[in-house]
This record gives sequence, structure tokens and C-alpha cells, in this order.
Amino acid sequence: MVRDMNSVRVALMQINTIVGDLKENSEKIIFCIEKAKAKDADIVVFPELAVTGYPPEDLVLKPHFVKENIGYLNKIARSVKDIVAVVGFISRSEKGIYNSAGILANKKVNYVYNKIHLPNYGVFDEKRYFRPGELQRAVLKTRDFSFVVNICEDIWVSESDREKQVLSQVQFLINISASPYCMGKIDERRKLLSEKAKKNGIAIVYCNLIGGQDELIFDGRSAVFVKSGRFIAKAEAFKEDLMIAELPLNPRKKSKPKRNVKVIDIDYGSKWKKKSLRSSEFVKDMSKVEEVYSALVLGVHDYVKKNNFEKVAFGLSGGIDSALVASIAVDALGKTNVLALSMPSRYSSKGTQDDAEKISKNLGMRFIKVPIDDIFNAYLDTLKTHFLGMSRDITEENIQARIRGNILMAFSNKFGYLVLNTGNKSETSVGYCTLYGDMAGGFAVIKDVPKGLVYELVDYVNNKEKREIVPASIIRRPPSAELSPGQKDQDTLPGYGLLDRIVDLYIEKKKSLTDIIKMTGDEAIVRKVLRMIDANEYKRRQGPPGIKITPMAFGKDRRMPITNRFGEARHERDNA
Repeated sequence: MVRDMNSVRVALMQINTIVGDLKENSEKIIFCIEKAKAKDADIVVFPELAVTGYPPEDLVLKPHFVKENIGYLNKIARSVKDIVAVVGFISRSEKGIYNSAGILANKKVNYVYNKIHLPNYGVFDEKRYFRPGELQRAVLKTRDFSFVVNICEDIWVSESDREKQVLSQVQFLINISASPYCMGKIDERRKLLSEKAKKNGIAIVYCNLIGGQDELIFDGRSAVFVKSGRFIAKAEAFKEDLMIAELPLNPRKKSKPKRNVKVIDIDYGSKWKKKSLRSSEFVKDMSKVEEVYSALVLGVHDYVKKNNFEKVAFGLSGGIDSALVASIAVDALGKTNVLALSMPSRYSSKGTQDDAEKISKNLGMRFIKVPIDDIFNAYLDTLKTHFLGMSRDITEENIQARIRGNILMAFSNKFGYLVLNTGNKSETSVGYCTLYGDMAGGFAVIKDVPKGLVYELVDYVNNKEKREIVPASIIRRPPSAELSPGQKDQDTLPGYGLLDRIVDLYIEKKKSLTDIIKMTGDEAIVRKVLRMIDANEYKRRQGPPGIKITPMAFGKDRRMPITNRFGEARHERDNA
């Protein structure tokens, strides 16, 4: 197939970077530039802050870090010949530092674009670090095509009149991004990019980061949209990908540039020539559950590997939450790198103990049983004179959870395992978890996954493998912490369907007590749940980081004061 002469071949390098590893990131960028040249690309595009990784956070406040990243960008530039490269990095001037894109060609940095709109909400706090760029944009022109560049948030904001003038002079816009994943984000993102392309009558090339960085997951799914708003190519989700797109162009507009629009000429050493076209594979969309599961697997893999761990351990109770974490860990790291610890007490049922062994066999991971009853008895004996005449309560329940946390951390210290936490969002919301017990761990895999979604993900695991990885008995069994005789979660919590609904309305939708009562119809339960959520901020603050998959995760998304008397139920009462 012969290339259309009125087209440009774009290589979108959707790469997984490591924050702070300037050398490895730069070597990967240089390698990918050569790959793009081998595919006869005219222009190669990398994600936002590809040199430093995203988000670099307070590393940006180290002057030598910024200086070294600029040095690495110049090294990358010296490797660029016969192609144009767009690379995200941190630039600086006498006014401050900027989140920038370097346009590299002919072994030099031809132009630097500085991000204008700095997000400062949710997980973002870019105004802490960067200065905004100038509103004026420049047209980047070669012999063959003209384009402009912007960065992530810039494309989400309505264009000023000056920006519209610039867009009227070019054939396409390149947006480099580090846009974190959450459920529903892809539809919102595609709708925006499609409308922008159609409204401005230009093509849009969108290159997004992939990978896990602490609690954030970047999903990739880079795409190219033509001026009609239709996308003609899209990259993989949650995987590194080189996407080659043949972008059809209108002839470059011959009108003189508008006043205040700067034109930057780029000589990149290549000439138009006929090239065989290799079409990129068109990637299928994922279902909601599949993409959440993929995000969790990627998050575990990258957190473990990027923090120099090899193996993980976790408590496998025979319940549904730890069963899901087991499957995610094995898919992320391989069965030989996963250790499941069963730590039964006198209250652990035979059914849950048998199911824990079944899951381990089904997944082929290592399984060790460490009974805790002797240790529990030692605690009770030690404390009995101090608790004389007092009935058993949550104290004795929590002792069991803390024994298990100690055992997990002992295996971590002795063998170098990272401990995975298995608590879900529903329980974390209301404090149905034990500090220094089942909250122990280095990484909380399903911290942002509501209980109802846990069941959906387990069904997905069994369907994906076309066999019963998680036994049906676990799915059917009423959830229980098994810390006292006959205990069930619903002894102290509302049903998880209602609890998840209340948590969503209060945390995600930010609804008031009155609104939630109207929407759910159960005042007593709503008041109880909101009091529990407000009262347990101190617990959540001490928990391990976990993977964000909803628009409002506990962590950077929601920064509530621990000492706080604006509890929703109290506020409604005081203003009645």
C-alpha cells in the first residue's frame, strides 16, 4: 500500500515511565525515536513529562533535578534526525519552572511549549510547582505540514480568541497527556477530543501515558481524531504501545499568519517520499469490569516492581476480598511471586479455611497456614487481670486482627515480601477495619473498590479463566470478619448494596444528609453511615496507599481534616 502524499505519518509512543529515573526514561525515549524512524514516521510523540515521569511532585523543588532533566532532554535532541519528536519535560527560565513540551528536530531543541492551564484539583496540584505558560501559541511549520502542541489540561479548557487564531493556521494539534484513569473517564475524554476536532476543523493527535505511579493508574488509550471528529486509530489500554497512524491532511492553508502568531520553521532533514503503509491494529474497547481489573493488575505490577520488590504476601481468609486480591496478584506478578497466608483462629469456619486452600491451588501460588489461637490465648492470659470483670467486646476481636498483621509483617521482614492489604472501599469508608491489624500492608489493592464491584470482578475472574478460580461457596457466603461466634458484617453494617449507594452519594457525589435521605429513603441508616464515615478519617489517614479507580478515592482526591466538627449529621442538627 502506497502512502498518500497528503498525509503525515505519526508515531504515538505510549510509554511507561518511572518517576525520577531520568536516565532510563531518556534511554527509552531515544530507543523509541529510532523505532518510529524505522516505521517511516514523520513525527513521534511522547506523553507529558516523559523525561521525569509523572507526577514528579516535590522532586520538582530540587534545582539539580530540574537541571539534570534539561540535560537529558538535550541529549535526546542530539539523537533526533530525519524526524520531529515531541517530548514532555520540565523547562525553566528566570521566572520559574514550567511543565513543557520540547519540539526536537535536526539534533536540536527547536521550540519549547509551556503548559498554560495547570490543574489544581483532585489528585493534581501543579500550581504548587509550575508557572503557567504564555497564552500566545506558535505555529510549528515544516516543508510539509503545520501543527501546534499543547499539554493535557490545555485541551480541556475552551480556547481563547488568540488560540483560535493559531488553530486556524494549522492542520493538526498534538496533545501530550498524563491523564489518570478512573471509571468512565474514557468516554468523557473521547467526547471532548472529538468535539474539539470537529469544532476547530483540525485533526487531533492525543498521546497519553500508561503505567502505575503510587495510587494513580495511567491507562494510555492514545488516539488520533480527524477534523470530522471521528477517531481513526487508538492504542492499547493499560499497555505500552507504539501506534502508527496515517493522518490525512488538508493542504496547508496559504493565508498569511495572523498578527501575534509566531511561526517556527522546523527543518527535520527528511523529504516526502513514497512509503509503504503499515496500518495499526484497531484495539477493541473493554467492558467496565475488564478495564477496572486491568487497572488493578497494572497498579500492583508497577507499584511492586518500581519500588524494587519481587514478591508479595497477603492474608488469605477464604473471603471474597482476599480471593480477588489473590487473582490480581498472580496475574500481575506470576504465581511463584505470591505467598498466601491463612491465619485461622477458633472462630474461623471450616468452610473459609477449605476455600482459602482451594483458591491457592486454583491459582498455583504458595500457601502457608499459621494458626493464631496459641498467640491469641497468650494475649488473653496476659490481659486477663487488667480486664477482670469486663465482658468480651471489640477489644478481643481486634487483638486477632493485630496478631495477623504482625505475622504478615514478620514474613515481610524476614523474606522481603511486600504485604498487600485486602480491604475494600465500603469497609474503609465506615471504619470497618482494624488499625495495625487488617489495615496493615504496604499497598492496598482494592482500597477504592466498593463491595458490590468486588463481586463483579470475581465473576469476571471466573469467566475470564473459564473455570471456578474463586469457589461459588465464597460468592454465596454472607461476608464475615470471623472474629466472634456467628459474626456477620450485616450485624453492624447495612446491606452492602445500600451502603455502597450511600458512600457513592456522600463521597463521590458530595450530597448532603438531607439529599441522601430523600434519595435512599432510610433516615436512621443514612445518619449512622455518615457518622461512621466522618468519624473514621483518622483511620483512613493511617492506611496504606491504594489504587484509584473511582473519581473520588480516599487519599489525594479527598483531603478532609481529621480534627473536624462539621460532621454532616451534626451540621444538619445544629441548623434545624
